[in-house]
Amino acid sequence: MTPTGVHQAGITLPAEAQPNLLVVVADVDGGAAVGPLLAELGEAVRALASGADARLLGLPAGDLTVTIGIGPRLVRLAGAGLPGGADLPPFSHERVEPRARGGDLLVQVCAGDAVVPPVAAAALLALAGDRVRERWRQSGRRGPAVPVRQGRTAPRNVMGFVDGVVGPHSTAQQQRDLWLAGPAPVAGGTIAVLRRMEVDLARFAALPVAAQEAVFGRRRDTGAPLSGGDIAADPDLGAKTPDGRYLVPADAHLRRAHPAVVGVGLMLRRSYSIDEPAPGLLFISFQNDLRTFTNTLARMEGGDALLPFTTTTAAANFLVLPGFDEQRPLGATLFP
Repeated sequence: MTPTGVHQAGITLPAEAQPNLLVVVADVDGGAAVGPLLAELGEAVRALASGADARLLGLPAGDLTVTIGIGPRLVRLAGAGLPGGADLPPFSHERVEPRARGGDLLVQVCAGDAVVPPVAAAALLALAGDRVRERWRQSGRRGPAVPVRQGRTAPRNVMGFVDGVVGPHSTAQQQRDLWLAGPAPVAGGTIAVLRRMEVDLARFAALPVAAQEAVFGRRRDTGAPLSGGDIAADPDLGAKTPDGRYLVPADAHLRRAHPAVVGVGLMLRRSYSIDEPAPGLLFISFQNDLRTFTNTLARMEGGDALLPFTTTTAAANFLVLPGFDEQRPLGATLFP
C-alpha cells in the first residue's frame, strides 16, 4: 500500500483497518534536529512499504502502513498557536504514570501479518537511534469485522460489542470533522488521541446481557441501537417505552458520547483490543479539533455507564503530520 499522498496512510486507508497494530510513543532528544529526523523516518516508511527494504528481514510488506505524529511540545516548537499544540488534560478513571502521559513522537504501525509491525517499528527506531527515547508501546488486535453498510465494517471489541459504528465516513464528513484544512503547515493532517484502558471484564461479563446492552445503548449481537433499526440506524434518543423510560438509557455510552448530544463533530475511531499489560482497549481517535475528544469525555464523566468499567493507564495526543512524497519530505511543512 502506498504510504504517500495528501494524507498519511493508516487513518482512513485501508478502509477496513488491518487486524494488527503496534504503537510506539517516544520523546525526541532536545538537541536533535526535528526536521531531518522526520524526513529520514518518512524515507524509511516509503522503503518499508515498498517491500524491498532489507530491514523487513524478508517479510512481505503486504498491507503495512506507518503513521507518524508529533506531540504538543514539538508542535509548539514549529509555531505558536498551531493545531496540536495543546496537551491532553487529565480525566477521572485514570491511573497514568508520568512516563505513560504525553510524548513527542507517535509511530503507529499496522499490518495484516502480526509479525510485520514489530519488525517495521524496530527498523524505524534503529534509524532514529539515540535521537529518541521510547516511553511506552502497545500492541493490539481488531476483532472480526461486522458489516455496517455497503463498503464499511466495524470490529467487535474485547467486551463483545461492535466498536466505532459512528464516525466521519463520507468524504464530506471527513473534510468537515477529520482533516485539518489549515493553517497551511498542517493542512492534510489530523489530531490523534490515544488512551490505553484496562477493562474490568470479569465484572462486566457477570452482568446479564440486557444490562450489558444498557451500558452501551446497543444490542450486543447485532450492534443496533436500542431505539430500533439496524446497526447503521441513527439512534432515536427521544424514543421511550410505554411507561416513559428511554429505550437508550440516560447513562448509556451511546447517548452520553453522541456527537449531537455533546455538540461536537465526529471522531474516527480505530480502536484495538489488548490483553497486556491487562485486558482492555487501546482507544485511538482522529479528529481535526482536540475539543471533539475532550468535550466528549467531559460529557461522559457526567454519568456514562461505561466509565466505571475502565481505567486509563496511558494517554497522549499528537498532530498527525500531513501526507508526504518524494518531493515533499515528511514534516517539511512544519520543519523546513
